Amino acid sequence: MTCKELQSKLEPYVDDELSAGELTEFDAHLRECVGCATEALGRLQMKRMTRAAAVERYSPTQEFRLQMEQTIRGKRRAAWSTVWIPKLALAAVLAVLLVASVMVWVDRRERARAFAELTDMHVATLASANPVDVVSTDRHTVKPWFAGKIPFTFNLPELQNSQFTLDGGRVAYFQHSPGAELLFNIRKHRLSVFIFQEQRGEMPFPTGTSTSTKLAFHMESWSEGGLRYVIVSDAPAADVHALSELMRSVAGS
Repeated sequence: MTCKELQSKLEPYVDDELSAGELTEFDAHLRECVGCATEALGRLQMKRMTRAAAVERYSPTQEFRLQMEQTIRGKRRAAWSTVWIPKLALAAVLAVLLVASVMVWVDRRERARAFAELTDMHVATLASANPVDVVSTDRHTVKPWFAGKIPFTFNLPELQNSQFTLDGGRVAYFQHSPGAELLFNIRKHRLSVFIFQEQRGEMPFPTGTSTSTKLAFHMESWSEGGLRYVIVSDAPAADVHALSELMRSVAGS
């Protein structure tokens, strides 16, 4: 795929309308062309900003909340004198459901934003001329490099008998917290492993393991030993999970 052909497919790519074959060619070109990768990243960010603006535009207003409250209370105050107990129960149920729905919506939106942010960081790393600050396939070189640069330490697995290769690492920042971004590869796919300190209420990822798909990227996240691990890649979900198993095998050692 040439740069000119890619430009004509940017909009279908952002809208997730490319076929599997076109998506494979598109992703292969992005890994080789920094200019096109930057342009694609910009389009993705613009779409996310537009969606976020739409969500904010239609957020419940004070007038809407007052109207809901009046509806729950009923049009006639006299009715409360005879059926106030059922209405009170109904109002309580409606209030609980409303609060629960809002909490679920906010939680999902924050998770989506966090995933989008880490995906953007992963794409930016791949588009950089110098994707890592410490270049080495040796875990005994990469791990010590982070000493004094981040406020925690971590372990790296032995990759000799696996299909993965370590490219190196760099310091990354998520929600103003410093952490590590480790870059691995498998069959021409790059995988970013982000490691940050677990801070309650500030890492909008579910406890345990989860996998998400967005624009051909997969994410797997888990928490262990006070650290939050997140893997982002366009590699198949099975490869992402395989790397997570390797990381978790040494996380607590």
